[in-house]
This record gives sequence, C-alpha cells and structure tokens, in this order.
Amino acid sequence: MFDIALSEIVIVMLVALVVIGPERLPKVARSIGRTWGRVQRYVNRVKSDIENEMAIDEARQMQARIHQEVDAVGKSLREDGKTLEQHILQSQHRKQPTAPDAESSTPIRPPDAAS
Repeated sequence: MFDIALSEIVIVMLVALVVIGPERLPKVARSIGRTWGRVQRYVNRVKSDIENEMAIDEARQMQARIHQEVDAVGKSLREDGKTLEQHILQSQHRKQPTAPDAESSTPIRPPDAAS
C-alpha cells in the first residue's frame, strides 16, 4: 500500500525513540497498532457496504428489466389472443348457414281435420 523501505522504517523508529522516549514508546506503539486496526476494519466495512449497495442496485436494474420483459410478453400474448379471437369469429361467421338444412328442420304439417 505504502512504498516504504526497511531503512525508512528504522529511521522513523529511531526518531520516535528519541522524541517519545523509551518509557512511553511501547504504549504509543500499541496505541498506533490499535488505531491502525480500527482504520483497516472501518475501510473494510465501507468497502463491504459499497459492494452491497452496488449489488442491490444491480438487482434493482435486473428486476426492472425482468418487469419490462414480462410486460412485453404479456402485451404480445394479449395481442395474439385478440388476433386469434378475431380469426375464430371470422371462421364462425363464414360457416353459418344461410338457409336451414332439410335434414335438421321438421316438416310443417297441416292441422288434422279429424280433431
């Protein structure tokens, strides 16, 4: 992450030893270590939150695309259903007889004179 050489770390440690002193140096080192750990955890948490938000956003976009596709398919099915219904009505209209069949109609008899 940082481009720090070993010699630079040694120089920083020697300066810290002189400035802080040998008595307080272990406490300061622990404090710096804890703070560094907290910073790393915070950064990891932020990264995780960003990744989760991105995944949620992608899921919402996918959901919107799926809804659009479902709507398109539903519209297509309704249009196909209307077309099919029109074809059925047209075919029924063509098959309707214009005059009754002789076989299906019953002959009309005159009333009996004997009654």
